[in-house]
Amino acid sequence: MLEINNLSKTYRQGSSDINVLSDLELLVEPGESVAILGQSGSGKSTLLSLVAGLDQPSSGSIVMNHQNIEQLSEKKLSEFRAKNLGIVFQQFHLMSNLTALENIRLPLEIFKDPKAQEKASRAIEQVGLKHRANHFPSELSGGEKQRIAIARAFVVEPKILLADEPSGNLDQDTGDKIMELIFEICRTNQTTFILVTHNISLAARCNRVLVLEHGRLNPYTGKTSDAY
Repeated sequence: MLEINNLSKTYRQGSSDINVLSDLELLVEPGESVAILGQSGSGKSTLLSLVAGLDQPSSGSIVMNHQNIEQLSEKKLSEFRAKNLGIVFQQFHLMSNLTALENIRLPLEIFKDPKAQEKASRAIEQVGLKHRANHFPSELSGGEKQRIAIARAFVVEPKILLADEPSGNLDQDTGDKIMELIFEICRTNQTTFILVTHNISLAARCNRVLVLEHGRLNPYTGKTSDAY
């Protein structure tokens, strides 16, 4: 489902080059869940941005669902992303001028899906917020906003779900419920799941736990310091 080879990312900072990722390798099987731990600044979010096609690598390749995404034009990449990827961020990223249902429907409308309304209605019901369909983000709690973001990510029936600290802005109880919902939908849909988190107990629910350090991914050895 996902194959990353020799992936490197370097940023220019003043007169210096900052190497964030260095010849990183990763192979993820269809339906597998993989958690990525790492200290702040280790490059976890950068890695997700590259996989999502939101940023370009300095070198290396990312092959997703048999497609090398570096070889796609911007238009083709946008289409590929919309059809194959779901993304859940820590900050929700909902459109403030759209209702909850309209936010969920948005990725379907971009490509004029004739069943956009039907699919969005089913998705909002799946996350238990049908009664909040016509409310705007400003009228929703943090947990409700994240549920809407989850519904938006899953409405396109993605092959891969990327999640960057999806419960990071929520209290413990709400965060636990949000993560249970994500794992449940991934199991039901057999969605490949890549999770970036600082929460070791949460990471342990995935099939594999990796640590990003010195620009590369290694198996988690059980050290608490790997997550912070």
